[in-house]
Amino acid sequence: MKYNKLVAALVFLAFFSSNYSHSQENDLIKPNIIIFYADDLGWQDVELNDLDEPCAWDTPNIKELAKDAINFTNGYSPAPTCAPSRCAILTGLHPAKTGITNVSGGKIPKAHRSSQYISPYFPEGLMPEHFTIAEALKMNGYKTGHVGKWHAGHLQIQSSTNQGFDFAHESRGAHQGPKGKNNRTNFFATHDEDDKYQLSEEKYFPFTEASPNGISYPKDAVTENALQFIKDNKEEPFFLYLAHWMVHYPIHTKNRELLQYYCDKLGVDFPIEDVPMTSGGQTNPYFGAMVTTLDWSLGRVVDLLKTTDDPRNPGKKLYETTYIFFSSDNGGAEQRKTEIMSDNAPLDKGKKYTEEGGIRVPMLISGPNIAKGQTQDMLINQLDYFPTILNLTNSQIPSEYSSDFDGLDISNVLLEGKSEVKDNDGNVREDLWWHYPYGLEHQNQSAIRSGDYKLYKKFMTGEYLLYRLYKNGKRHDLEEQHNIAKDEPKIAKALSEKLEQYIKDYDAKLPYKEPSKFKSDKHVAAIPVIATNTFNAASRKVTAQLEQGKSNVIESYALVKISDPVKRTNKGKKKKVRSTYLKVPVNISNNGLEFSYSVPEEAIEYGLILIDENRFMVKSEFQKVK
Repeated sequence: MKYNKLVAALVFLAFFSSNYSHSQENDLIKPNIIIFYADDLGWQDVELNDLDEPCAWDTPNIKELAKDAINFTNGYSPAPTCAPSRCAILTGLHPAKTGITNVSGGKIPKAHRSSQYISPYFPEGLMPEHFTIAEALKMNGYKTGHVGKWHAGHLQIQSSTNQGFDFAHESRGAHQGPKGKNNRTNFFATHDEDDKYQLSEEKYFPFTEASPNGISYPKDAVTENALQFIKDNKEEPFFLYLAHWMVHYPIHTKNRELLQYYCDKLGVDFPIEDVPMTSGGQTNPYFGAMVTTLDWSLGRVVDLLKTTDDPRNPGKKLYETTYIFFSSDNGGAEQRKTEIMSDNAPLDKGKKYTEEGGIRVPMLISGPNIAKGQTQDMLINQLDYFPTILNLTNSQIPSEYSSDFDGLDISNVLLEGKSEVKDNDGNVREDLWWHYPYGLEHQNQSAIRSGDYKLYKKFMTGEYLLYRLYKNGKRHDLEEQHNIAKDEPKIAKALSEKLEQYIKDYDAKLPYKEPSKFKSDKHVAAIPVIATNTFNAASRKVTAQLEQGKSNVIESYALVKISDPVKRTNKGKKKKVRSTYLKVPVNISNNGLEFSYSVPEEAIEYGLILIDENRFMVKSEFQKVK
């Protein structure tokens, strides 16, 4: 378990620090770290990377932070969806390595109703054995806080406070949508003292003819708790993981003045009926208000840092001793059902796609000794944050964790102005890769970005697609509209081999065939059949026997269901209990026909998953433990 590992790590650190601290004496400044992580904020949703049409959304605080930061124009999230990116940024591990490659995991695999294929099983989130950046910094003397969206596991054992965070506040704050008779056309904050979202007395952007001194903003518990965490922990080095709920659906705002501002700016009528916004491009005033509210939240944090003395570093403000990593968990979500939220153009597609619109994200990094107002175009991944932060904070962790990182330390870029990212052996980074075996055929793929080129493997067809995003340092086919795989066979071959090697090395799981949807396939008759499936209650061992003469099984595992402890209300009724399925290994007999596995004491249900040589998935009946 993780706790045993932590004890060993603390012993290691005690020995290390006794030799290390003397050489550093008082010259070492323990900088603070803030990761400000937006939700579904696209590369073109901020005023940083304007291409073609300027961004319609106002982000003055992001623009101001950029003056003190490096803007990484080729910054990427680890995945095109939320949970895998969050788990990756927290652990420094590629989603294919943690297995958390999509949202809402921990379920028995099944085919989508409109697909012939079954997406692979993936865990719901992090388990205690995972080692997080919060644990790493806590081991090195930091106070750690998480505010906002967690989405890295819903069970009690997966909670943020069980993953290294001293403090957690995870409500939606002002992002909480209207309920009941309220809707987004009538549910706005007021100045009433009993209003949970009471408007501020202070005034902020935008400054208009109608409001020359600025407008008020609704009280936001996410922002307020982040500010309070900084105030409460400024006497010690702190790490704040501020994971905003905005600008994720539901698309709404409690700020009437800000909504009116965007209606005026976009030339649309103030909404009086709660109907979807369906005009194209960046024309949704609700979404614009959300982006600017997110920007306001960042501004509040930066303002506090700029006006607060750092007690540990006399003569300096917290802003001067704090590194800020600003980014988003995936590319912009352009549309939900019929509502158009925003537009990632010229990038292709958006959230849930490994095309550029789904994974390229805004990225600023600022802090002590980082160049101000610079732009860099080398490939950067949020997986780089963990090793980089360890270096920036002079933090040490056991090698069993640091040697497993999938990102690289980019301190040389941040502090020395280098134009290349290198690994520990001095090799220059050449590529990044993504794995998303979910959705329909046009989504279900892996991708690799290497220099100017981007290659995709379509899992359902086996086809490779190649695009050249840049040429001679200039934009070429950023829209990914021209597949040049046939025109550039050598490049396509080289990148496909690289991508296939990544998939193999990471044991990245691929889609499987659903037997009931391939009835005409010649291999259906050979699909393995589970003849017997028995559970020994005394030993808690399950043994499954297959019929002879069927196709070979090439992959097998069991799933067991665990849940939080049952709790009851004052009236004795059971409260809703969260549960998840975990993967456990199986033992296979020499003849390949008998499969056995142990069911943990805490498990309440179990079942077997088999994959045959033709990639058909076979599932046993799932049984409750009696």
